[in-house]
Amino acid sequence: MQLFVRDLTVIDFSYLCPIRGMVGESWIVDVLLDGGLDEQNMLLDFSKMKRIIKDTIDNLVDHRLLIPTVCNKTHWQQESDTVWVDFTSLQGGIHLACPEQAFALIPSEMIDFESVNLFLHTALSTVLPDNIEGLSLTLRNEIHETPFYHYSHGLKKHDGNCQRIAHGHRSPINIFENGIAAPKWDEYWAKRWKDIYLGSEEDMVKLDELLLSPQATVSDETHFAFHYQAPQGDFQLAIPKSCCDIIPHDTTVELLAEFVANTLVEKSPGDQFKVIAYEGVGKGAISVKGPQI
Repeated sequence: MQLFVRDLTVIDFSYLCPIRGMVGESWIVDVLLDGGLDEQNMLLDFSKMKRIIKDTIDNLVDHRLLIPTVCNKTHWQQESDTVWVDFTSLQGGIHLACPEQAFALIPSEMIDFESVNLFLHTALSTVLPDNIEGLSLTLRNEIHETPFYHYSHGLKKHDGNCQRIAHGHRSPINIFENGIAAPKWDEYWAKRWKDIYLGSEEDMVKLDELLLSPQATVSDETHFAFHYQAPQGDFQLAIPKSCCDIIPHDTTVELLAEFVANTLVEKSPGDQFKVIAYEGVGKGAISVKGPQI
């Protein structure tokens, strides 16, 4: 007997890539179980399935930075609850010092569907009931017909896992200019925010204020530094300037939609812009700026 759930959960996270640097992602998770029926004549009650499998997946990788620990570009070490990560990419070095829960350490050379699937499958095999004989996970992207971008960020004021300084999303954007779809502006933001780190201006510090590992090679000419205290602990990040867009406020999706709309009004005064900005899959914010039409 087989049991399936499509769209069980969405994993919003970032990962380190030797070519692209820090990449924000949103993956949809589908689940297929094999096994025999239990005393209720069920393979697994759907509510238990969601609680056990979804919660395990979310706790392991959602709103975390996934680190390919076997990659020769990765150096990491842990002391008490703090993990230091140094990573070399074609975009430049990326360096972090954060609480343990900010990361998922994936024993692989690269972060992809296969490596994360194996990581999750291994963990889930220890928590499922005895009548479950087989587990299959499908990790996939949402298919977009309009432009999208990958962004990473952190929200220090958030009382949940969004406070982690390097988690992200894969997000489409839809912009209307004077009530008419404006694909040129969709393309503009998709290009501007391709594999971007959206840093809040108030979180910026001088590089010499960070307590990074001895392996970190950074300079004021090449890197921005971000540092804040949040309920989960102390978060520090040094990332190449070329990978950043500095935002003058928090980077919640509400304020990002407003930032995009205000920027467009500055570029084209007298026109109205409606911005539909997504945060991952199926959720987001809408901002309208400019004169009434």
